[in-house]
Amino acid sequence: MAEFDTIRTTATGARVAQIDAGLRAHMNKVYGTMSVGMLITFAAAWAISGLAVTTDPSAASAQLREGLYLTSFGYAIYGSALKYVVMFAPLAFVFGFSAAINRMSAATAQTVFYLFAAVMGLSISSIFLVFTGQSIIQVFLITAIAFAGLSLWGYTTKKDISGWGSFLIMGVIGLIVASIVNMFWPMPGMAFAISILGVLIFAGLTAYDTQNIKNTYLQMAHAGDQEWLGKAAIMGALSLYLDFINMFMFLLQLLGNRE
Repeated sequence: MAEFDTIRTTATGARVAQIDAGLRAHMNKVYGTMSVGMLITFAAAWAISGLAVTTDPSAASAQLREGLYLTSFGYAIYGSALKYVVMFAPLAFVFGFSAAINRMSAATAQTVFYLFAAVMGLSISSIFLVFTGQSIIQVFLITAIAFAGLSLWGYTTKKDISGWGSFLIMGVIGLIVASIVNMFWPMPGMAFAISILGVLIFAGLTAYDTQNIKNTYLQMAHAGDQEWLGKAAIMGALSLYLDFINMFMFLLQLLGNRE
């Protein structure tokens, strides 16, 4: 934020207007790309969950609960060893995407991001089988309101929160390790603690990533490299998308009503 104020102070007239307009366009692209990715994710999750279940026992591979059964497709992605591939595919996708984006065009990067959003939809599709539809909608709205407030604060605050980054990333690594350990060796209260910490960490990351996206634009906008700025917008959208999805999933574990 301090850098933004410095640039606006040293610039005058048309240059200030150009900086403001360029930043608004960049942030609109970030939020727009993120929103499309979110739509793809939840549409894919809903469609895949529909293919995974049946009410016809003769077409079932396993019983999910009273009157509801898993199809062969549903059993493959939720009941077989393939579930671990589905579970960790988004994480592998993110690392691969981040490593390869410099070799992609902005248009290719956007396509890959939307493909990633569909993979994430596959990974979280089980929420439609575990939680009630009403609670999913309610938690989504709570997450959207919290995300909007946190992102707005990160965008407008004059406080430099760049120092949060290393602590928050360490927190994310700790969450991943704790979640894997709890998956194979469950401990009483651990899932609840992980969910609480997850909400707090990704709330902080929402504000941090928003300010970072803004500062990154200001650092590079003077170069006029539209291709680079286009890819920066995609990576910004990916960061905020991951913040939203993770905050939503942790809140759903805390507040969602199970079927």
